[in-house]
Amino acid sequence: MAIKRLAVTGYKPQELGIFNDSHPGLAVIKKALKDRLLPLIEDGLEWVLVSGQLGVETWVVEVVWELQEVFPNLQYGVMIPFLDQEKNWNEQKKLHYNDIMAKADFTTAITNRPYEAPWQFVEKNKFFVLHSDAFLILYDEEQDGSPKYVKQLVKTYIDKHNADYELLTIDAYDLQVVAEEEQQRMWEQQEKDSFE
Repeated sequence: MAIKRLAVTGYKPQELGIFNDSHPGLAVIKKALKDRLLPLIEDGLEWVLVSGQLGVETWVVEVVWELQEVFPNLQYGVMIPFLDQEKNWNEQKKLHYNDIMAKADFTTAITNRPYEAPWQFVEKNKFFVLHSDAFLILYDEEQDGSPKYVKQLVKTYIDKHNADYELLTIDAYDLQVVAEEEQQRMWEQQEKDSFE
């Protein structure tokens, strides 16, 4: 079954120790996301779905923007768990979030009310599973964090419904491979430049 609608989530920046856009790990994460999205796009992926939380979800939108230059039919939707989720973010993060929302092909609020309780996050996760064909989660079993709950929900859904639903992951090993490939590419480029 071709994946038409892909939900994406993963760690928040602080869970990875990433506090600014110049962190070297950010380029590796974005490259890993791009490498995972490309074959799906070539196989018919139409939508990338996120809830707009900071971290992997905003980074994948930046990757989608880049990919839209080559694949203009690729769309993304932002389904926020509750209204004003960016209320307590700093000004720079709010501006970036507003940009993400403004450029989105579709936006909605799942509970259509301000934050009340953690149940809204649970409802968000259920909503994404029910409205997508697969979930891509950047998560590593060795490093605990918020994506653990989404992964558990997806596994339970697949087990309970014997669904065609797919769980895709990017873990620490995948990121290490991307980092090594990028390092090799840089060395080769430096070598090439030094002989020209």
